[in-house]
Formats: sequence, structure tokens, C-alpha cells
Amino acid sequence: MTRSSPPSGAVRIGRSPPRAGYPRLKKEWKKSDIRVGSPRACYYILNRKEEDPAMSDPDSVQLATLVDGEDPNAVISEAGRILKFWFDEAVWSPIGSVASDVVGLFDGRFPGYRACDTDYHDIRHTMAVLLATARIADGLFIERSPYDPSLARDLLIAALCHDTGYIRTMDEAGGTGARFTSIHVRRSADFALANAGRWGLDDDSASRVARIIYATGLKGEYDDQAWADDAEREAGSIIASADLVGQMADRAYLEKLLFLYYEFKEAGFPGYETEFDMLRKTMSFYDMTISMLDGRFHGVRSLARRHFAERWGVDRDLYDQSMKRQIDYLRGILDDESTNFRKKLKRMDLELSQPRTA
Repeated sequence: MTRSSPPSGAVRIGRSPPRAGYPRLKKEWKKSDIRVGSPRACYYILNRKEEDPAMSDPDSVQLATLVDGEDPNAVISEAGRILKFWFDEAVWSPIGSVASDVVGLFDGRFPGYRACDTDYHDIRHTMAVLLATARIADGLFIERSPYDPSLARDLLIAALCHDTGYIRTMDEAGGTGARFTSIHVRRSADFALANAGRWGLDDDSASRVARIIYATGLKGEYDDQAWADDAEREAGSIIASADLVGQMADRAYLEKLLFLYYEFKEAGFPGYETEFDMLRKTMSFYDMTISMLDGRFHGVRSLARRHFAERWGVDRDLYDQSMKRQIDYLRGILDDESTNFRKKLKRMDLELSQPRTA
């Protein structure tokens, strides 16, 4: 597949008008500097010195300043803009339907289900994974060429559904959704399969969405899938990577780890006797995560850098940098025994907002 012959349903490179909400090409670029059909001929690099002084220095841009991760509508809108650059509205339409249903599910408005009651695996986490998935995929499409439209669609649907298994049905009384931690991946895949017809997906797409969801499991599920082809396996690598970098690059990741502690406690995971145990063990989890990202998942996370460079004019992997800042700060917390660790976690009101327990 080449850029001159995109798959059916894809928007031809170089022929799309500027998308609303995206910056235009830098004024200093000359037409002769831009190869027709290249990503630079189609992407609109951020140049907001006059519009937004905070964005005028690419070296100072941080991940959290680009999109409001606390607002599901903002995240869904951004994911839609990214996808619609490559594909037409028909590809996005079922994703939009899934997004509406998933937000409603977490909010307690989906028939037969309770509202989300896990404070770590909440709608904000799902939105972070959706956006990271879209960004990594965007970088891959820039680097090479876009996926078949149906695979791109199913990848984003899988990202939206990947943690729906934490949501309890009306018949599941007692505790919180954290009790399903060890089986939430299977439950999430089952939710997607059960509702695929509602979203207009055929059986093949429903099965593919389920396989991609299974890639987010940490028990070797990625390697266990009967992938249809290399592209589908790569899509599994993208969502698995997005699930990890999306949460660990969150500016409040360290604070949210205390919520994760209570989820693990309810799930009965051994070795987590105190909140501090969760912080301490995160150091080794980070090392394991990097090994998985760059080994099992083939380093696809690095393709996010192409997205940030082409979309925002920031030639850095903002996910990687944010993760490293979090771990550096955590290391300082663990090394300093003079102050209670909670007093150093200031990005959420931990004194007033205690995590929910069963």
C-alpha cells in the first residue's frame, strides 16, 4: 500500500482541506520546500505565538497542555479530528456511537449497568488510552501509510471498550468493580462482543475488537491471540502501549496510584499492605513496563513523537518525557524519609478525597 493508493474509504493524502481546530503550515515554509503528497504537505503545524503565548515555545510544551484530559468531549473530539484526517466520516461514525455509549456506561446511563465506582480505572483513564492510541496510530500512518479503514476503526473501538469490564451490572451487588481486576480484560472483550451489533459491526470486526482488547492484558494475552495478520498484531501493540503510556504519563499518575492501591486491595492482590507499598513497587513496574513497550510491543510507542512533531510542532515524545518526570519525582519521594509521602502528592486533594473502598 502506498500513499498514492490509499485503501477504500481513506482520504487521499494532500487533497484534504485544513481541518477546523488544527494549525496551518508555518508561514516561513516555502512551497518549494514541501514535497507534494508528504505528511508536511497535509498537516498543519502549530504556530500560535500570536493566538496562544503559552504555546509559542515548543521546548516548553508539556503533554497536559495540549488537550483537556479531564473532559471526555474534548478527548473524543481530538481523537475524531486525528482519524478524520485519514478517513472519511463513515469510518468515524461507529466510533462516535461507541464513545457515547462508553461515556454513558461509566456515568451509569447504560441499560443494565451501574455507574463506574473504580477511581483509578475511570472514564478519564479510558479517554487517556483512546487519545494515546489515536496519537500513536497517527504517527505510524505518517511514518508509513494508513491502515485499512476497518482496522483503524476497530482499534479505536477497542481502546474505548478496553476497561468496560470494571463496570458492574445491576445484578452484581457488593464491593466495587475492582473485584473484577483479574478478569476485567475478558469482561471488556465480552462487553464489546455483546454490543457489536448495536454499533453496526459485523462478526469479523467484533472478533477483531475483542482480540485487540485482549492485547491490553498483562498475563501474556497479546502473545496468545490468533492475529489475522501483521497489521492486526501491530494494532494490538499500539493499544497495549497506549494503555501503559496513557496512564503513566498522566500528570496526576502518582496521586492516582493511591486509588489503584485500594483497587488492588479489594481484588486481593498480595504484596500491597499499605499505600506506600504501591508507590515503592511502581519503580519496578516502570522498569517492567519499559521492557514490554520496547520489547514485546516493538517500540511502537515512539511513533507518538511523529504525531507531536507533525501536529503540534513539538519534536519530542511527550509521553516518554512525562513518564520519566513522574518516575524521577517518585524516586525523590521514596528517598526522602523526613516527610509523609502524601504531603508531596499535591495534584489531587488526597486529604479530602479518600479512595473508595468496598
